[in-house]
Order: sequence, then C-alpha cells, then structure tokens
Amino acid sequence: MDRAPGLSVRLKLTLSYAAFLMLAGALLLAVVWVFLLRYVPDRAMLVTDQSITGVFPVRSNLLHVFAPRAAAALAFLLVFGLVGGWLLAGRMLAPLTRITDATRIAATGSLSHRIRLEGRKDEFRELADAFDTMLARLEAQVAEQQRFAANASHELRTPLAITQTLLDVARNDRRRGDDDELVDRLHAVNTRAIDLTEALLLLSRADQRSFVPEHVDLSLIAEEATETLLPFAERRGTTIETSGDATPTSGSPALLLQMATNLVHNAVVHNLPDQGTVWVTTRAHPASVVLTVENTGEKLTPQLVATLGEPFRRGSERIRTDHAGVGLGLAIVKSITQAHEGTLTLTPRPGGGLCVTVQLPAPRPQ
Repeated sequence: MDRAPGLSVRLKLTLSYAAFLMLAGALLLAVVWVFLLRYVPDRAMLVTDQSITGVFPVRSNLLHVFAPRAAAALAFLLVFGLVGGWLLAGRMLAPLTRITDATRIAATGSLSHRIRLEGRKDEFRELADAFDTMLARLEAQVAEQQRFAANASHELRTPLAITQTLLDVARNDRRRGDDDELVDRLHAVNTRAIDLTEALLLLSRADQRSFVPEHVDLSLIAEEATETLLPFAERRGTTIETSGDATPTSGSPALLLQMATNLVHNAVVHNLPDQGTVWVTTRAHPASVVLTVENTGEKLTPQLVATLGEPFRRGSERIRTDHAGVGLGLAIVKSITQAHEGTLTLTPRPGGGLCVTVQLPAPRPQ
C-alpha cells in the first residue's frame, strides 16, 4: 500500500529537541523578567544623599536593553537546538538504521544476515536480538522446507518410476502369463504412493494447526492405538505392555490418535524379530502429561537418534518391505507435538531400541 511521504523520525526528534530548548529558554527569560526586573522602579528616583552619585536606570530602559538580547539568546537556542538535536537524534537512531537495513536485506530473500548489535541491553538491543532470533528460525525453517521438498520429490519419484518400468515391461512382453504377479506389484507400488501422499497431507495439516482443541484423555488415545495395532504386533511376535493413569489434555483427538498410532507402529516395526517388546506408559504431572513409548531393538547411536524426527529418515537401512513405512512416522509425530505446544524427546535405550517421550501441556483450568 502506497503511503504519502512524511517527516522522518530524525527530523521530528530534532524539531522536538529544538522546541523544548526554546521553551526552556523562554521560561528562563520569563523568570528573570518576572522575579528580578519587577523590583526595578518604573519612575526616576530622587536621591538626596550627597554621598550617592550616578544614574539609576528605570524599568523601561532595562526592557529596551533586555529585549534584543533575549531575542538573540532565543535565536541562538533555536540554532543550537536544531544542530544539536539533529546530531543527537542521528546518534540515538543509528541502531534503528541497522535494523532497517537488515530488514531490507531479509526482504530480498537473504536470511543469513544478522544485526548483532553491540552495547548494553536497551530497547534497541532487545529489538535487534529478537529480530536476529526470528531470522535464525526463519532460515532454519526454510532450509528444512527445502530439504523436505527435495526428499518428497525423491520419495514420490521412486514408486512412480517403478510403476512406469513395470508398465513398459508389460507392454513389451504381453506373451508372458505372469499378469497376476505384475498387477500385484503395481498394486503394492501404487499403495505406497497413496500412503506417502496421505502422510504428506497429514504432515501439512499438523504444521498448519488447522484444528479446534478439545478435551481428551491421552491414556485412552494410547490404549486405542495399542488395541488397533495389537494384531499386527502379534503377527510379528512383539509384546505390547501398557500402563499409566489418566492424562487429561487438550487438542485434536484425530491428530493425537495418529501420533500415538505412529509411535506404537514405529516401535513394533523397528524391533527384535519374534521376541520384541513395546512399553506404552502415560503419566500426569501438575502442568503437563507425558506419553512414553519404548521398544527393544538394535542399538542406536545418539547421532542417528537426533535425526529420526526429520522427514524420510529411518532408523534402519532403506529396505522396502510391506511395513517399511514412508519415512514420515516420527516427522508427523514431531509436527503434531509442536502443533499442540508440546515437546518430543528421542533417546536411545542402553540395551538397544528407542525411547520416545511426548510431553503435552495439561488443560488450563476453566
């Protein structure tokens, strides 16, 4: 939106300094006139004492002398106020100029610039530090989005390329009688592409926080997710143990259920074959509720665990199985947790496996 040009802040401060100085000078001259010159008589005095000689001025004579010098003093104060105010305002607004320059640089798309304002803490320093923090977060988010877009393109391209290859094989060799096998393979690849697309949509929904918070019990949600995945865990020989108390919180029941389902599913898939165990516990604290999902499995390094919350990162090799997932399970959990103003903590278990802790705020009292 175009705005009409106006006076700069520096000029406004300069005029304010000059006006204040002029007002102070005028008040001082008024005090001198009122409280000093009022005692000078306005008529000539008759002196009879022979020892006193000289000329005594009257008030009109003093006023004739005082007025031009008072006007000269006010003129000097005006010039001094304008020059001094302009220099002083420029010095005071120098940090604001640096912040404005950094804003213009950021508007061009460069987010690596930082103000790094020196000096002691004041209003300008707080503004500069807050702006630097905002730029750092924006730069990190943009980099994460760029990595996400690149990884998503790669992940979507893989099943589509496989589908195209299978179709080319079927077109060039129609005499073979393995159409059923070809259809099954195409169905599996297509299912994976659909699952990946749905996961991307769910991740986008969690990032946008487009839901109305409701009162929910996190322990009931974890129990529902466990019951849903219990047959899957039994087929893989994994035992699921649940414990905990009621953990009331607020949020989206659908998203929280998806979060718990992803955690339990991830714990079952990345577990020891035919002898794995998953522990699902919930705890309530005065200001928060905690959902913890632990599983046995291979030993994980802290460096690898620190990256598991990123999209398309997996704790094991990228082997395509029927339950390998799309690499967005913990990324979705992280986004849902952040959308509910919670924290996600991933730590490797000493004996192997992973411990995932989700901490959400307790509901505010009505």
